[in-house]
Amino acid sequence: MSLLTVDELTVTFGGRGTRDVTAVSGVSFSVDEGQVVGLVGESGCGKSVTSLALMGLLPRKGVRVGGRADFRTGEGRTTDLLSLAPSALRDLRGTQLAMIFQDPLSSLNPVVPIGVQVTEILTRHRGLRGQAARKEAAVLLERVGIPDPTRRLKEYPHQLSGGMRQRALIAMAVACAPRLLIADEPTTALDVTIQAQILELLRELVDDQGTALLMITHDLGVVAGLCDSVNVLYAGKVVEAAGRRPLFAAPAHPYAHGLLGSIPRLDAPRGERLNPIRGSINDTIAWRDGCAFAPRCDFYTEECLEGTPRLAPLPRAEGHDVRCVNPVLNAVPGTAGGAPGAGTDPETEASA
Repeated sequence: MSLLTVDELTVTFGGRGTRDVTAVSGVSFSVDEGQVVGLVGESGCGKSVTSLALMGLLPRKGVRVGGRADFRTGEGRTTDLLSLAPSALRDLRGTQLAMIFQDPLSSLNPVVPIGVQVTEILTRHRGLRGQAARKEAAVLLERVGIPDPTRRLKEYPHQLSGGMRQRALIAMAVACAPRLLIADEPTTALDVTIQAQILELLRELVDDQGTALLMITHDLGVVAGLCDSVNVLYAGKVVEAAGRRPLFAAPAHPYAHGLLGSIPRLDAPRGERLNPIRGSINDTIAWRDGCAFAPRCDFYTEECLEGTPRLAPLPRAEGHDVRCVNPVLNAVPGTAGGAPGAGTDPETEASA
């Protein structure tokens, strides 16, 4: 039984006198206990909005959220996170659900010591106070690899390095041993050495506590080293869902194929040009009119504009689904030269 089952999640932003914008359009996936699931895609594809919707952290005004997100609590009950009252959701956040945000400097309160920010979680959800709370906070900081944790509890966020701030956020997130941990690009703006340490720490937490991890990232290197299964998002929809190894071995959607093809390889000949996806996330069409990726696709055919393609299993590939009428495995690139409206401006291509 899945720990979290997201079914047709839709998030639409709008306001008086403005056009509605659908940031997430019918996203479905599941997360099992102890599993690491990746949500992958460019900036603007809907990854972070999906996580904020699940945590109930989107604004109340100007936002419409639809679909279901069934979460199985530690008591064995299944509850829809999207329909919970704010007070009930606050009780779940921190205890059974937790999130690591992308930018630790803006996520931590700059005028409150680290120790106060960690202990308030312990007080709210575990009933610890005073010396007991401070002792447990020091244990948490030590557990995530922060040296001299007792001294660090008295320091402010600006006195910590980027890696230490991210570790402090992780300590706060795992303080109550949540059943599901959502990490929204936790290695952004960190150097590669610290990135590796943070990812290793997350893997250890998953293994030690049996916590399920929903990893949101645009870094396919992170996916390769951490995730068990992957959901590739584009323009608010899942366009490919597969296990990590099948996805990297044989990506079927042209977008996933392009993401993997644009990564520099250490074994590539010297001077070989990269093969980026042309255009940008703005070069898209509405899903109701066809495949949103069609204007950037090297495998485009006229059939791509015949309504929204459905997410369907690949033949002879169990557990590998793709939203494409002309998968890479069956197509020859460049057969149609791109869909009408495809961006061909050299500066646009270079920026991609």
